[in-house]
Amino acid sequence: MRLPRIITVTLAGAAVLLPVTACSSDEPAPGQAPQASTAAPSEEPTEAAPGHPFTGQPYEELKPVVAVKIENTAAGKPQLGLKSADIVYIEQVEAGLTRLMAIFSSRLPAKVGPVRSARISDLHLAAQFGKPAFSYSGAQTKMLPLIAEASLFDVGDTRNPGAYFRQPGRFAPYNLFANSKQLVAKAPRASKAKDIGFTFGEAPAEGGVERKSYTVKWPAARFTFAWSQQQKKWMIWQDGKKDMAAEGGQLGAPTIVVQYTKTERSQFHDKNDSYTPLVHTTGKGKAIVLRDGKAFKANWERESEKDGTTFTTESGEPMNFAPGQVWVALASRKPVIP
Repeated sequence: MRLPRIITVTLAGAAVLLPVTACSSDEPAPGQAPQASTAAPSEEPTEAAPGHPFTGQPYEELKPVVAVKIENTAAGKPQLGLKSADIVYIEQVEAGLTRLMAIFSSRLPAKVGPVRSARISDLHLAAQFGKPAFSYSGAQTKMLPLIAEASLFDVGDTRNPGAYFRQPGRFAPYNLFANSKQLVAKAPRASKAKDIGFTFGEAPAEGGVERKSYTVKWPAARFTFAWSQQQKKWMIWQDGKKDMAAEGGQLGAPTIVVQYTKTERSQFHDKNDSYTPLVHTTGKGKAIVLRDGKAFKANWERESEKDGTTFTTESGEPMNFAPGQVWVALASRKPVIP
């Protein structure tokens, strides 16, 4: 059981904050001060409100979780709504390409997309959020029973066509977008955000190596994360081009997690007999955590699909993320098409 992220303890009339407990290659990168406490020294310690479990940032209330499967090839760019996501997962799909699963809770954009079809790895990821609303556009026929049994509320376009629309100026199938509020309305009992294992706070004092950029490769996709000191983010490049948002500006995040996983062939394949990868996100493995212009070696562990994923330093301490959006790149040490 993790200890609270921040504990406020009253000692001698002052508030004291206890600390939190709880294959790559380089590419050229193209608050207020604390106030004195008025409480009596004999008062019991009180726990300060932690940050949002997905971002570590302040929040007023925990809201429902919406997971959206989003296109990630040049034909579907620029994507809309990713800037508002709390977490973005990069997953390998057929032919060595990638798609995204964006997790929304603390902020919900008005529209999001392009929305694309579900994959088996999505179902294994979704369970850690409880029972989120899952937005997608179709799936293989033999996968539909698995979606029906999965720990999620199906708000896909087949069940809820009124929540989706075709965006003018784009061509099918890369023009299907969703009205986010309608997705939430279709899943009134969707789970609210909860602890999924992430911890936020100061970076480890040791172990980080300064990096200007870090590149992660899949068989047919390449991401480069380049540190911007000015923006305090890792700016994102895909296949040598800036990864731009439809809202404007380049995508980027304060924390990038490169989670090395086992990728193997699933029972599903597309019309070209290209097999769908099954990305294993339970068990244990290695990771690289990028934050504050440094790369930290880390370990990850997820005991079961209902559990979240914890990240620790090589010495076993919590591997804190920088507050803000988190991208998780589910990669293999040696890119493989299963």
